[in-house]
Amino acid sequence: MMGGVIDRPGLADFLRRRRALLRPADVGLPEGVRRRTPGLRRDEVAQLAGISTDYYTRLEQQRGSHPSEPVVAALARALRFTLDERDHLFHLVGLTPPPRRAGGHIRPGLISLADRLTDVPVTICSDLNEILWQNPLAVALMGDQRRPGDKHRSVVWRWFTDPEMRRGMPEEDRAHHSAAHVSDLRATYARRAGEADITGLVEDLLARSAEFRELWERHEVAVRHKDRKRFLHPEVGEVDVSCETLLTPDSDLKLLAYFPTEGTDARDKLNLLRVIGTQDLHPTP
Repeated sequence: MMGGVIDRPGLADFLRRRRALLRPADVGLPEGVRRRTPGLRRDEVAQLAGISTDYYTRLEQQRGSHPSEPVVAALARALRFTLDERDHLFHLVGLTPPPRRAGGHIRPGLISLADRLTDVPVTICSDLNEILWQNPLAVALMGDQRRPGDKHRSVVWRWFTDPEMRRGMPEEDRAHHSAAHVSDLRATYARRAGEADITGLVEDLLARSAEFRELWERHEVAVRHKDRKRFLHPEVGEVDVSCETLLTPDSDLKLLAYFPTEGTDARDKLNLLRVIGTQDLHPTP
């Protein structure tokens, strides 16, 4: 998606006005100390979007580099935009809005639902397994997995190309997760055959990973609706959870909720993580 002329004054004004309309409680943040002005602070919007505060500040000050499509989409999610508001933001930046298929945009109602699941880790991701949103407990358990500026933001891409990605799972579980990642991606590939994003991801993975090629050639197809996962956390150790996947009607967004597996100590460990939070337990990506 090529970038056109950016309307810097319009973009800055739109971001400031939308930021002023949101309260911390609207986006799952604590109210904190008394605020001098209404709405969210710049650093809070940046945190929600997964970008630096300095970069977001420059946008509101009518300067800085041209925002990429993933960054614009992340800002639309952070500010709880409707699809109409999201499209307007894209036009201000000089980009063509994505198709009206969700296209990585999360409806405010879905985030409001996810915000209420405070006692379990929750993520929202695309059908390419790009992590678009995490609640604080999910960040505490698995680190901040959002990558709004990366070419390949998919967890599947990082699973097969970045050895660091696998260290959060027991070694004996990794073959299962590899096969599950590929069969799930196969289902998306079949449903959206020919679309540039899914085709490009698969072609790049085939070129990069022998393990992915071998699994892809099996032609196993299955959307993951539930799974069991064990996370290795640096502070609390192994956390055994059951992952339930809820698909949106258009099937290109999914909400993943990680419930403590019965008969394990996962509930106690998740309760501990809710108390200690992230506290810099994970390296910043």
